[in-house]
Amino acid sequence: MAKPNLKQDLLDTATPPIPEASSWLAAYDGQMGPVINLSQAVPGDPPPRAFLDQIALAAASSEATRYGDIFGDDQLRSAYAGESSRVYGAQIDEQEVSITAGCNQAFFSAIVAVASAGDVVLLPAPWYFNHKMTLDMLGIEARPLPLCAEAGFIPDVSEAAERIDERVKAIVLVTPNNPTGAVYPPHVLASFMDLAAQRGLWLIIDETYRDFRDQTDAPHELFSDPRWRDTVISLYSFSKSYAIPGHRVGALIAGGPVIDEVGKVLDCIQICPARAAQMALPWAIANLVDWRQGTNRKIAARAAAFREALAPCPTWKIDQIGAYFAYVRHPFRGVSSVTVAEHLAKGCGLLALPGRYFGPGQDTHLRVAFANVDTPEIVQIGDRLAGFSDTAFEAKTHLKDRSA
Repeated sequence: MAKPNLKQDLLDTATPPIPEASSWLAAYDGQMGPVINLSQAVPGDPPPRAFLDQIALAAASSEATRYGDIFGDDQLRSAYAGESSRVYGAQIDEQEVSITAGCNQAFFSAIVAVASAGDVVLLPAPWYFNHKMTLDMLGIEARPLPLCAEAGFIPDVSEAAERIDERVKAIVLVTPNNPTGAVYPPHVLASFMDLAAQRGLWLIIDETYRDFRDQTDAPHELFSDPRWRDTVISLYSFSKSYAIPGHRVGALIAGGPVIDEVGKVLDCIQICPARAAQMALPWAIANLVDWRQGTNRKIAARAAAFREALAPCPTWKIDQIGAYFAYVRHPFRGVSSVTVAEHLAKGCGLLALPGRYFGPGQDTHLRVAFANVDTPEIVQIGDRLAGFSDTAFEAKTHLKDRSA
């Protein structure tokens, strides 16, 4: 009897990489101390008790059990529109905001709205792997825009222009960047908006880590440009900024007509975002400003601790660091990043993600997500890397490229 087949585009899509990498830790014997998990970009500390109480109060209400609006609760849309207007110094209306079940869903919805199977989306490499997976399963070509350490992993608009043809429908940028931590300067984002507007393309900007920049000025001035409603789609994550990833709350900013069409997608994949966290977030936006600033300072201190921890290991080079991430060049020439990361996990209990997970030409790097690791743990990283780099350790583990 014939068996039905799953969609080939889905079968060809990579498996979720974090569970795959995490499986390596099963072979770690604990000889160098407890596991230090640097693989996933999650908040390191829980939200304040007062916010948890607000969520619990909302969850206990009958209102939280009912369907909400497709685009999210009005109070949260309004609060986030006001907060974004303040952050960007430009007017963003409630009708230009949609609340989503996390930022990944915001990205998925945006892509479904702007591109079809057979189209092309320009994706700087290294890229965020869930972006690539989304494009792959939808049959949309991810066309790489290679980035380099020498340029701080900042995309070049002239190189992007050379890669655009009639099949390209959108350009995706991530700032602060996952996996490199690079923060794109406002003038770079403005140049990409000019390019997108001139070519009739969408510019999708994933700003998940917007609130973890070192700078206090506006991330960009795109929302002050009258063209933005016909060009820009901006994505955001409450999960990161308010330390509630399990509640899955993100947002999408776009022109009103775009939001209306995205609603068709959201109605089919979520109907409405989960209500309890939505109901509590307007309170958090108004009352947790000081806590958020303190969290940002704490993560900046962890970044500084990571720099210090790697200082005695000069063969491990931090090519870029910012927000939640460091992009580190490993010292083993000709050895794949998967092999290096696997041996780090199994031999040292140190889990980072291979650069190969983030696109072509990335095998010389590892992504280190340090935001969820306390400073005392970060201090240990240098000692573990020093042991890993030792010639005897290499001989012991027979380090070689088994996955190229």
